[in-house]
Amino acid sequence: MTKKTACWQRDGFTLRSFRKGEAEKYYQDCFTKTCEEVDYLTGTTQTFSRDDIIRYHNRVVSSSERFDFILVAPDGRFIGEAVVNEVDTLDQSANFRIVIFDKAYWNQGLGSWMTTSVCDFVFGTVGLHRLELEVYSFNPRAQAAYEKAGFKLEGRKRESIKTKNGYADTLIMALLDKEWKALKSNKKAFYEEVS
Repeated sequence: MTKKTACWQRDGFTLRSFRKGEAEKYYQDCFTKTCEEVDYLTGTTQTFSRDDIIRYHNRVVSSSERFDFILVAPDGRFIGEAVVNEVDTLDQSANFRIVIFDKAYWNQGLGSWMTTSVCDFVFGTVGLHRLELEVYSFNPRAQAAYEKAGFKLEGRKRESIKTKNGYADTLIMALLDKEWKALKSNKKAFYEEVS
């Protein structure tokens, strides 16, 4: 079976499927200039070597069990990623995560755009029933992006992650295909009414 791919563009930015032959660029652009705040917000505690990242990229780019998308800035640099992994073909569900590695691109609506684009792909193209994610309670920016795309809070793992300030909660959020369809229908009706 051929792996499904996608590509979206907005204001000079491109969100597209990972491609073979880009492992070194992925490492150089996304992992050589680490940001303490990005690591904190994503719960990243490990340091990854060049070889770790090259192996990871080469493994996931051809895996039919997941979908990985790279966010490309107008100047061609890789600045973020969106990942749909842990795909369960029986239950038609998967896990989702995004990150924008470069803080210069935060607060521009890119996270919301990435989330909405990937939701359109997994529900409209792949045909999944459920997409879920976890986000830390100290990351309200990410939570707002997910809520804007239609994700609903389903649960809370209380004090599940230790931070420098004590413990924080992990929020469990999900979006179902019928909720995604209703959102798309409401947006279409809104735009038809405005026209």
